[in-house]
Amino acid sequence: MTAASRILIADDQRDVLESLRFLLKTEGFLVETVTSPRLLLEAFKKREFDAVLMDLNYARDTTSGQEGLDLLQQLRELDDTLPVVVMTAWASIELAVEAMRRGARDFVEKPWDNQRLLTILRTQVELGRALRQSRRLAAENQILRGTRTELIAGAPAMKPVLALIERVGPSDANVLITGENGTGKNLVARLLHEVSPRAEAAMITVNLPGLAESVFESELFGHVRGAFTDARDDRIGRFEAADGGTLFLDEIANLPINLQPKLLRVLESGELERVGSSKTSRVDVRLVSATNADLDAEVAAGHFRQDLLFRLNTVEIRLPPLRDRREDLAALADTFLREHAKRYRKSLRGFSSEAMKTLLAHRWPGNVRELAHVVERAVLMADGEQVRPHDLGLSANTTDNDFGAFEQMTLDEVERLLIERALGRHDGNVTDAARALGVSRSALYRRLEKFGL
Repeated sequence: MTAASRILIADDQRDVLESLRFLLKTEGFLVETVTSPRLLLEAFKKREFDAVLMDLNYARDTTSGQEGLDLLQQLRELDDTLPVVVMTAWASIELAVEAMRRGARDFVEKPWDNQRLLTILRTQVELGRALRQSRRLAAENQILRGTRTELIAGAPAMKPVLALIERVGPSDANVLITGENGTGKNLVARLLHEVSPRAEAAMITVNLPGLAESVFESELFGHVRGAFTDARDDRIGRFEAADGGTLFLDEIANLPINLQPKLLRVLESGELERVGSSKTSRVDVRLVSATNADLDAEVAAGHFRQDLLFRLNTVEIRLPPLRDRREDLAALADTFLREHAKRYRKSLRGFSSEAMKTLLAHRWPGNVRELAHVVERAVLMADGEQVRPHDLGLSANTTDNDFGAFEQMTLDEVERLLIERALGRHDGNVTDAARALGVSRSALYRRLEKFGL
């Protein structure tokens, strides 16, 4: 085995415990012993073990094995991936069958054969690790999202961004990515992961505005079965799924102040407990977070903890808005055109000169995300070989110098236009735009998602 395995042994006879402790320690196992079912459960809830070796008979009933069978069932309910090997001096075929039926992985009769016992434990430890790894990978597959995307960054305003990615990407430093809504913070987070030594491990993304407070701890730290209503199975959280890799917390400013200490504790110690469990686990995670808010202002207003900010922004990467990197606009538009033309099976040769002028004239309050949405719509609407100005939907309703006639617009078009204008007036700051529009920040986020801004 590549790592020392931790074995928990339970038996009410101390000479048996000492004999097993000596045997297993000489073979490189880490051993903890207890003398009763109660102490076994207490130890199990405090620490993770690779296997349990337990007697079936204790003081309450020294011959039937019922006390051990009940304990076995409790262990299986707490963790059905944990290998449990049972042993008893009162062996019988019926008792062995019942123990296996309740979830024991193997059965040892006292007095035991040392080599057989060691072989059983080594085999079960490896099988248990394989099962846990399989479940972890399955959970990661459900959580993982996103694919590699090229970073178009020819504009002078993007040179500092590229330099920082190259410099801090290969490190384990926590990175805070700031910038207006839609500037590409998710993309930069993925690039940081891809150029890091953790690139072969998982990158897990958490959209904090999409998490209700009631499920925050469960989503990030996991839970055990029975921790709350509908918790029918154990579940790993995002931190455990990202162990060895990168955890990306998007829109970190939306984390409520009462939940911030819980995140801070994990960042400081690397330790967490699943909801409903007192067992502490350690995780090795590189944290990347993003926000379009001014976190210094949020700290001054008492909405964000300063000590948490210090943990988040070992290095800060600030992304410029699209209006400050117009040199990239044509290349970005062409890239989105190729992607969406392929997706919708359209044959397009590009943008007409008038369409490109329209794109360049627009202020883009929604930044790159808005550009992607506009190009996708244009691909769907185009009926020729090129995208023309009217395909973009920007000509009368959304350019800087022409507000359009509200009476000729749909309700959704008016709402989108007002949101774009508010974002433009407040340089993409969602908090200020929401205040100007008279809605909550979470309500504005829902509308931004609806309109693809």
